[in-house]
Amino acid sequence: MHLDELGFSVHAGVRKPADAERLAADASERFSTVIVDVTDRASIATAVAAVERVAGGSGLAGLVNNAGIAVPGPLEFLPIEDFRRQIEVNLTGHVAVTQAFLPHLRATKGRIVNVTSIGGLIAFPFMGAYHASKFALEAVTDALRRELRPWGIRVAAIEPGSVATNIWERGQKQADEIRESMPAEGERLYGVALDDYQAVLDKTAERGIEPRKVARAIEHALTSRRPKTRYLVGTDAAIQARIEKLLPDRVFDAIVARSIGG
Repeated sequence: MHLDELGFSVHAGVRKPADAERLAADASERFSTVIVDVTDRASIATAVAAVERVAGGSGLAGLVNNAGIAVPGPLEFLPIEDFRRQIEVNLTGHVAVTQAFLPHLRATKGRIVNVTSIGGLIAFPFMGAYHASKFALEAVTDALRRELRPWGIRVAAIEPGSVATNIWERGQKQADEIRESMPAEGERLYGVALDDYQAVLDKTAERGIEPRKVARAIEHALTSRRPKTRYLVGTDAAIQARIEKLLPDRVFDAIVARSIGG
């Protein structure tokens, strides 16, 4: 919506027709929505065709990869299919979408913006699958930036801290489901720590920044003459990144442990 207000012709990826209708109701006539599942090759191909019909041969100014889910739980008991789903949505799907749209970016020297996370720089307990996907997306972003440099295609990472979106509610629902499926031994070993960590997450969600702040960072990455390679967004992201760099691993581990009663 922010890019639409700036005058971009936006092709917004959504999962459900209801979301498409809700967005279109508040957007300009330049705005179009595309139903897409980034984990499905046929869905991505359909999305590319839909964008081509609207954009014609003008190419794309930029691609923003923002699909993401959070799959919480202790790695020892996290169902491996849930781990794979986490990687498929947050990492493999971004690569697949980028591959599909790169021909439309190459002609215009368009830009690629990958929304990673402070969770791509720092890993906390019980979010191992999420952090794995975001650390890997950081690596993919760096590799793409260097591979596409000869063609003038800029690639940037957006690294937000906590943002006030509904990913928290979805993550809590999935956490409840995973915890219910854990064996009794998993609950015995991790139950108290999971309760404490959920309390930390609840407080983190409450202080989440407005999505508009992330949108402004994306705007800069797409439009600046000299875009940054990465954008830390939010005070909590900046503080965590600085502390993690300054402190030895074991000291930082002890701080994290105390925060969840360990």
